[in-house]
Amino acid sequence: MSMSRPPIIPPLVLLLLALALGVQAAGSSSSSSSPPSAGAAGGAARGCPRAACIYGRCVNSACVCDRGWVGDQCQHCAGRFKLTEPSGMITDGPNKYKYKTKCTWLIEGFPNAVLRLRFNHFATECSWDHMYVYDGDSIYSPLLAAFSGLIVPEARRNETVPEVVATSGFVFLHFFSDAAYNLTGFNISYSMNSCPNNCSGHGRCVAYGPQRRVTCQCERGWKGEACDFPYCNKDCGAPHRGHCERQNQRGCVCQPGWQGPDCSLEDPSEEAYWLMPDVTPPRPLPRRASHKAVVLGDYMWVVGGYTFNYTAFHMVTRYNLRKHMWDPLPDRKTGPSQRYGHSLASHQSGIYMYGGRVEASSGNVSSELWWLDVATLAWTRLVPQVAPGPRRQQFAVVGHSAHIVPLGAGTSVMLVFFGHCPTHGYVNFVQEYNLNSGSWRILECSGARVQGMYGHSSAFDPSTHAIYIHGGYKAFSPNKYGLVDDLYKYNVDTRTWTVLKDSGFFRFLHSSVVIGGTVLLFGGNAHNDTSMSNGARCFSADFLAYDIASDEWTVLPKPNLHRDVNRFGHSAVVSNGSMYIFGGFNSLMLGDVLEYRPPGCGARRSQHACLSTHPGVRCLWLQERCVSWEEGYASAPPEQLYRINHTRPSLDDERCDKYTDCASCTSNTNGCLWCEDQCISDSSNCTEGEAVMNLTECVPSTEEVCNKLTSCTTCLLESNCQWDAKEQECTTIAGPWLSSSPSCSLASSPFPQTPPHFISHDLPILVECAMVVRC
Repeated sequence: MSMSRPPIIPPLVLLLLALALGVQAAGSSSSSSSPPSAGAAGGAARGCPRAACIYGRCVNSACVCDRGWVGDQCQHCAGRFKLTEPSGMITDGPNKYKYKTKCTWLIEGFPNAVLRLRFNHFATECSWDHMYVYDGDSIYSPLLAAFSGLIVPEARRNETVPEVVATSGFVFLHFFSDAAYNLTGFNISYSMNSCPNNCSGHGRCVAYGPQRRVTCQCERGWKGEACDFPYCNKDCGAPHRGHCERQNQRGCVCQPGWQGPDCSLEDPSEEAYWLMPDVTPPRPLPRRASHKAVVLGDYMWVVGGYTFNYTAFHMVTRYNLRKHMWDPLPDRKTGPSQRYGHSLASHQSGIYMYGGRVEASSGNVSSELWWLDVATLAWTRLVPQVAPGPRRQQFAVVGHSAHIVPLGAGTSVMLVFFGHCPTHGYVNFVQEYNLNSGSWRILECSGARVQGMYGHSSAFDPSTHAIYIHGGYKAFSPNKYGLVDDLYKYNVDTRTWTVLKDSGFFRFLHSSVVIGGTVLLFGGNAHNDTSMSNGARCFSADFLAYDIASDEWTVLPKPNLHRDVNRFGHSAVVSNGSMYIFGGFNSLMLGDVLEYRPPGCGARRSQHACLSTHPGVRCLWLQERCVSWEEGYASAPPEQLYRINHTRPSLDDERCDKYTDCASCTSNTNGCLWCEDQCISDSSNCTEGEAVMNLTECVPSTEEVCNKLTSCTTCLLESNCQWDAKEQECTTIAGPWLSSSPSCSLASSPFPQTPPHFISHDLPILVECAMVVRC
C-alpha cells in the first residue's frame, strides 16, 4: 500500500494561525465565541429529527445549536469552549466527527492546580487528525501531548487508559481534522486535584496537608504514584527461589539459579520474558523520541532526540544497565546543536554521530560528523576528506542508520545507510567513513537494486558480518510514497545486497537488534491507510523475529506488562544478551525502559531439544552442549548454520514478478530466475532465451539503475541517466545527445517530499509562522 497524499499537511499552518488568536469565551460552564446556529448545513431542516437536538433545542421545527455545535442534530463540535467546573467531559459529539473540523477547549481551574485528563476513547485518522494538549491557556504554553490514531483501552482494567497531567491550573486543547476520512472521535474526562489514574484500581485516594493534596495509598504488592507497578508477586517464591525487599519497594531479589519478575524461572530458562525495571530517574526525566542509543561498558548512552520542550533537555544522558538508574551528567554548552533523526555508532571509547535534523537551524538537515569522548564528555567536529565528483560528497540525511564494522588489517569504517536528503530525496546508496584515514566516499555496491528509505531499522550481526535492514518509508515514484515490509541483507565484505523474505508487517520508526542468530523487531508506526481506516495503529507493540538461518519470520507475543507499551521513534540496544527499549512516542513523549530477555540455549540438555526450532532464538550443538549462535557460529557445521535451504522454490511467479531487473531477480531468497527481461519462478519454464539464475550472469543495464531513482537530483548523479521532466521519471540516455536539460529546475522537478514526522509537522517552525499574518 502507499500514501496518495504528501506527507506534510500545509493546512496545519492555518491551524496554529487560528490558535494564535486565542480563546474568547463567555459563561461559566460551557460556551463558545460562535453565535447559535441552525443545525442543518445549508439551512434549517424541515423538522427536528426523531432524536433530540443533542447539543441544542428545537425551535420552529429546526434544531438551533448551542454555541460551538453544528449539524442537523447539533452533533458536531465546531467552535471554542471554556470549562470552569472542577470535573467534566470533552467530546467531539456522539458520532463520527466532521471533516475539516477545528474545535478548541480551555479548562480553567486556578493557578498551580493539578488537572488530569483521561482519554477514555480516542479514534482519529493516524498522523493527520490531531488533538493537541497544552499545559496553560494558549498554544504558547508547554505542549504536553499530541494525540492521533486509534487509542482504545486495553482489557487490563484501567491502567492503560492514557492520562495527561497539567500543573499550571489550566489546560488548552485543540482538535483538527483534514478532509480525508473521519472516525468516532474522542471522549475525554477531566478532574481537578484528583489521584493519578484513580490509583489504577490498586489503591485508595487520600487527602493530606492543609491544602488537602491527594495521593494514592497502594495495596500490598503495588507501588508507584498511581499504584501501577506490581512487585513481589507470589512473594518471590520465598524462601527457596527469592525474597521480597518491601522496605525500599525494590521488589524480588532472586536466589542464584532463578530469574524473572517473580523468581519463577530457572536461570538459564527456555522461556523468554519482559521486564519494566524499577528505574531511578533523574530530574528532569529524559523523555524523547527519534533519538539514538549505543552501549559502551555498563552504560546505555542516549544522544539527541525530539521532545516538546527543550528548556531542561540534556542532549547526552546515560543509563546504568547494571544498577537500573540514570546517571546525572553535566550539561555541556559546547558541541553540536540539538537534533533528531541522526545516527549513532560506538567505537572503542567514543561515539560517532552523523546527520539528522537540527533544531537550532529551523529544521535544516545536517551533514555534520561529530565524535564524543565518553571519558571527558567533550565533542569534536570531524571534517572528512571527500574526493571531488558528483558522488564524492557527504550527503545530508535524516532518518538513516549507521554501523561501525571491522574490515580487517585493523581498519574500521562507519557505514551510513539510506535516509532522506533535502536535495536528493530518499537516497539509496551507502556512505562510508574510514575511521583510520578520515576519508569519506560513496560505495559501489552489487547485487539487488535497493531503494532508499527513511525511518527503517537496521542491525549488524558480527557472526555473518552482515547488516539487516527492514521496513521504512520510501518513494515508489516521484508522487507515490508509502511504508514497506522489505528485508535487505548487506554483506559488509563483498558490498552485496540480497533481498530476504519480507515480513508482512509494514512500518517505519521501529527498532531492531540481533540476538542469538535472530533479528528482533519491535514497535513502530504501522499506519498505511489512505482513504479509509483498516485499523492500523499509529503506535505499535508488535514483536517480530527473523531467523537468519532459515530466512523465516515469526510473530512473538507482545510484552505482557501492566501498561500500554505501544510506541514508535524509540531506540533498542543489546547488553549481556538482553534487549533494552528506551523512550519513543505514543502521543506522549516517553522516558521508560523495557527489558526483554530471550530464552537461554544452556537450558536445553539434548541435541534434539537444542536444534529444534524455537521462535526468537537459534541454538547450536557443539561438543555435547547447547550454545548460543554467537558462541558457536565460528566452529559449527554448515548444516546447523543453514539447516533449511536459504533459497525457497516458488510455487508460482507471485513472489518474483515484483523484481524488474536481473540483479534483484537473482539476488533474493524467493527462488527466482531471469528470463527474457522478466523475473519468474525457478519452477517455471524459460521457453524463450536462456535462463539467468546467478547474479554474475546478469548483463549490466543502465535502465535498471535509472528507473529506480525517484528524484531529479539523484537521477543526475548517474552519468548514464537523465530526468524526463514531463513524465517525472529517470530514464536512460538513449544516445550521445541529452534529450532534456542536465540540471534540475523547480519547475521540472518538485522539491523532494519531506518524510512524515511524529505529529505531521515541526512545531517550532509552525509556531513562528503563527505569529505572522502570512506564512
